[in-house]
Amino acid sequence: MSSNKDADPTLGYLTRKDTEVKLPRPTRVKNKTPAPIQITAEQILREARERQEAEIRPPKQKITDPHELNDYRLRKRKEFEDLIRRVRWNISVWIKYAQWEESQKDFNRARSVWERALEVDYRNHTLWLKYAEVEMKNKFINHARNVWDRAVTLLPRVDQLWYKYIHMEEMLGNVAGARQIFERWMGWMPDEKGWLSYIKFELRYNEVERARKIFERFVQCHPKVGAWIRYAKFEMKNGEVARCRNVYEKAVEQLFEDEEAEHLFVAFAEFEERCKETERARCIYKFALDHIPKGRAEDLYRKFVAFEKQYGDKEGIEDAIVGKRRFEYEDKVKKDPLNYDAWFDYIRLEESVGTKERSREVYERAIANVPPAEEKRYWQRYIYLWINYALYEELDAGDMERTRDVYRECLKLIPHEKFSFAKIWLLAAQFEIRQLNLKGARQILGNAIGKAPKDKIFKKYIEIELQLGNIDRCRKLYEKYLEWAPENCYAWSKYAELEKSLSETERARSIFELAIAQPALDMPELLWKAYIDFEISEGEFERTRELYERLLDRTKHLKVWISYAKFEASAMEETDLEEEKKACVLHARRVFEKAINYYRTSAPELKEERAMLLEEWLNMEATFGELGDVSLVQAKLPKKLKKRRQIVAEDGPVGLEEYFDYLFPEETQTTNLKILEAAYKWKKQKRSSDED
Repeated sequence: MSSNKDADPTLGYLTRKDTEVKLPRPTRVKNKTPAPIQITAEQILREARERQEAEIRPPKQKITDPHELNDYRLRKRKEFEDLIRRVRWNISVWIKYAQWEESQKDFNRARSVWERALEVDYRNHTLWLKYAEVEMKNKFINHARNVWDRAVTLLPRVDQLWYKYIHMEEMLGNVAGARQIFERWMGWMPDEKGWLSYIKFELRYNEVERARKIFERFVQCHPKVGAWIRYAKFEMKNGEVARCRNVYEKAVEQLFEDEEAEHLFVAFAEFEERCKETERARCIYKFALDHIPKGRAEDLYRKFVAFEKQYGDKEGIEDAIVGKRRFEYEDKVKKDPLNYDAWFDYIRLEESVGTKERSREVYERAIANVPPAEEKRYWQRYIYLWINYALYEELDAGDMERTRDVYRECLKLIPHEKFSFAKIWLLAAQFEIRQLNLKGARQILGNAIGKAPKDKIFKKYIEIELQLGNIDRCRKLYEKYLEWAPENCYAWSKYAELEKSLSETERARSIFELAIAQPALDMPELLWKAYIDFEISEGEFERTRELYERLLDRTKHLKVWISYAKFEASAMEETDLEEEKKACVLHARRVFEKAINYYRTSAPELKEERAMLLEEWLNMEATFGELGDVSLVQAKLPKKLKKRRQIVAEDGPVGLEEYFDYLFPEETQTTNLKILEAAYKWKKQKRSSDED
């Protein structure tokens, strides 16, 4: 009894005691100090693997009679049922159970297991597949159909179920049934593979018209470029050229703005090319390049260039090559219409091609992008678009009326109250002069002076009138110029120069007098120099001397003193009399002495200027020859001393720097006197202390 009690049905006639593995008792570790030779984990694992005993398996049971078979089945079913109760959600257990029942040829029980499994998780399409495969394998066709029908009804979005169902019907030769299943499936609008499998199915049975109708439904369900191209290729394969073209045309109507439209146009053009319709293909390429953005048309452009090289003439090839750059510029100006550099590059490209219409179109589009703010810095680049447009119309297109219109519109557009551009006024006037329209040029320049007077406009207008010999107009313009800018020394000088060139000496002198009487001048030194040079050129030495004296009342600059002295010395060259030459030398010396006296008394800190003045005097005395007296100046020359001074920054002294100082003779004497005085005081103090 005990042996029967201990016996395990899975182990045959062996008891648990017979199959028990006896492990050695663990020994206590007495010495816990580390061993001299350490054992690695790898060695321990390898040793454990080597010492591992073979797995004990129960012996195979041979079934010899129906009773034993029933016992085995009962035991096996009990195991499966127990396992299912524990892990009901584990579908693999259900599948094994059902397949075991199938292996026992008990199909009713197997179906029962499958149905119970489907109650647990009918969404698991693997269950349906396995269930249907079992029915098909055992040739229960109607049962299989029932399973497939339920599966596709419950899980219509699982494509594999439809494929398997259709495949079964097709293998059975039930084409009508397979077609009916396809129609049911297409009602759910599956992906492209489902539609294509339906089309292939019809083509296998040479049902071309049916396939065509399916394609029409397919492109409506999936209106994508790939679907239309497949449809067109299907028609082409069947030799239906007209139908194929019709398909492409419909596709272009619907998808010319699609992201993948490039592939559609390429396929359409290649189709026309195969049909020897080169003009149609060219039109398709050009239409595509005009409508597809640059970033998505690389392949399209490459194909177009290859097409033109194969079929086009010289002009067509050049146009294709220019097309890529044109495409790039179009993309740039669409992204940023105020990028005037991109417009310039685009215009230059069109001008190089030489088509007037396209060039004008780009110019018009460019000038339409007016700067958003009325500030000159935003307009400076923009205004050159107008200038280039006008020059293009005049020089390249030869259309003078359009040129005049361009200048007129440009001048209307500029807000002259805030800012203006002298360049555009002058270019417009010069254009009218080239057209021999002097009245028009004067009108433009007069408007310029009235609306936006500028130096350049006055200068150019005066220059034009002077070339034409209209002196009275020049005088009026100079008067307007000086009314607008009375501080402009250039204008005063040029006005006086004009009068001098006309031998109007008194007029020129009066203009100079008016000029130097102005309260504010931008460059007075140039004006005074021009006045002095004018009087010298007229031989008016007394007037010149008087001018220098008046100038010295205003400024005591070093250059004025030197220029005055040189003027006095230069008078020697105008005479051959010895007495007059001596007088000139004395005048020059008098100027230098006055200058030295001024620097010594009124500006003692300007030592460097004083030293430079003495050097000039010394050089001048040397040029006088016998009349000169170098020793007169040498006695006044200073000593040049190199000194050091401290450099002081915001945070304190940072170092020393060298500089040159000048010690003049009178300063030397003063220094010596101060030293003697200090010594005398010290001696007197010492004597008084000794007496005490």
